[in-house]
Amino acid sequence: MEMRSSATNHDDYIAEFPEATQVVLTQMRELIRSLVPEAVETISYAIPTFDVDGRHLVHYAGYEHHVGFYPGGKLVGVFADELTGYKTGKGSVQFPLAKPLPVDLITRMTVTALDEAKARKKR
Repeated sequence: MEMRSSATNHDDYIAEFPEATQVVLTQMRELIRSLVPEAVETISYAIPTFDVDGRHLVHYAGYEHHVGFYPGGKLVGVFADELTGYKTGKGSVQFPLAKPLPVDLITRMTVTALDEAKARKKR
């Protein structure tokens, strides 16, 4: 079950979910915010997004049985060997709500996304 949100900020988006999902979404948000404190929190594609230098860096979203993380297709490919235990899409990863978030993996993916964004800006 996908939940289509009309939220205009991360707080309102997270508040729309059951408490257990809110806990995981908050953990994801705080992790990304700690890694990229300069990021601007926005809503894009009706999901929470972190923007750096006016461009989308990563997104996350809540669902009935998982939290989606959207680092983009390139990074899903780069980390494919480490994502074999998760359902993935072209630019997304599903982390089941029943399991702890893979903080180290999300950290490395987010930092890689940030490094690529900084390199792109220099060009």
